[in-house]
Amino acid sequence: MKKIPIISRYLLGLVFVVFGLNFWLKFLDIPGPPALSPAAAFMGAIYGSGFLTVVKVLEIIGGALLLSGRFVNLGIILLGPIVVNIALYHLLLVKGGYPMAIGLVVLLVLVISERKDLRKTVFAAK
Repeated sequence: MKKIPIISRYLLGLVFVVFGLNFWLKFLDIPGPPALSPAAAFMGAIYGSGFLTVVKVLEIIGGALLLSGRFVNLGIILLGPIVVNIALYHLLLVKGGYPMAIGLVVLLVLVISERKDLRKTVFAAK
């Protein structure tokens, strides 16, 4: 049972490193949203503004931190908001993107479940 969070950490790290690098290297063919859809407008705005470039850099850094096993808490803190945004994008804008959204959230929760020190710090009422 202790291996599940570790495997989840590696999977989540790998997902973010691969898809972060794919932004520049284009080794995976990922279809975009349908033209003139709200999802296409959203992606056009964050791509055109340069915001997506920053997010992809953070994805690579956060994923690498998870894969390395060092500074895992920092990796979780970097990737947590990105996972929330990806989940909301797939749930609200790309109808039918539920498996991706649920999968990333579950992986993140499993990774956080291993990090007692992070949970104590983040959820401490001081």
